[in-house]
Amino acid sequence: MPSSIVVPKKLTTVEQYKAFLDQYDTFLLDCDGVLWHGSHVLEGILETVHFLRKNGKKLVFVTNNSTLSRANYVKKFQKLGIEATEKDIFSSAFATAVYLRNILDFPKDKRVYVIGESGIVDELKDVGIESTGASDDNGVIMTHADFGSIEQDPTIGAVVCGFDLNLNYRKLAKAFTYLNNKEQNAHFILTNDDTTFPAPNGIYPGTGSLAQPLITALNRNPLVMGKPNKPMLDCFFANYHTDPSRTCMVGDRLDTDIDFGVNGNIATLMVLTGVSTEAEAMDPKQPIKPTYIMQSFGDFAKVENA
Repeated sequence: MPSSIVVPKKLTTVEQYKAFLDQYDTFLLDCDGVLWHGSHVLEGILETVHFLRKNGKKLVFVTNNSTLSRANYVKKFQKLGIEATEKDIFSSAFATAVYLRNILDFPKDKRVYVIGESGIVDELKDVGIESTGASDDNGVIMTHADFGSIEQDPTIGAVVCGFDLNLNYRKLAKAFTYLNNKEQNAHFILTNDDTTFPAPNGIYPGTGSLAQPLITALNRNPLVMGKPNKPMLDCFFANYHTDPSRTCMVGDRLDTDIDFGVNGNIATLMVLTGVSTEAEAMDPKQPIKPTYIMQSFGDFAKVENA
């Protein structure tokens, strides 16, 4: 049935939760807005994760957040009380590194200029790709006299843009310079194009919004790795062997998480603890429809105590 005419089923009772869980063995879980907000774990999440694993369910944490490497994500999970290994985590930073190395066969004599944080740098390093930028250009205030210091760099083979709390004009100017050189033909990659991201006290501009100055100035669209785009799907299915009919994508955003599942022809569950609202999902004009809706992923903990 086309996603445009699907009427999402809302799960509200323990009986519905049980019936839902019986249908799926693997859950692809978004993190921000589903498991936590910032450093705050949502109510019932720890109990739900423990309950699902105890009952043989496989959990893969799929996130567009590129700020942390998988190794550092493991540390964050542990700090929050959620057991996870690097194999359980599939991030846009990891997917970007895998895509550059395995799909694009990135030249060994080239480097990547990074607008972003340590997650991208660490994942690139893990696959043997050298990078520059990122924290190297943090806190730099440019003057008009500084433009002459930004020059072409023939070693730059790609510019990767992710979420960057320290985005500044120097980073944008360098990235533009490298990408605007047609002879250099550097790859332009965006870890994800989320326009916003959820935080404990509100919603703020995301990676897709931060990259708009480059997209506009270059009049060039980047390759976008993160959900819901095909490169992320290609990397996921190449690394995880799951039965699509027994797999469900769980997320809080229609335009990323839910569309990711729709594009992968798997079931989707939208929770109401993040960005998208129930009204948006039920809107007849909304082309992206989840298979299911529930208030919080943490509500599955109620099944164990029923």
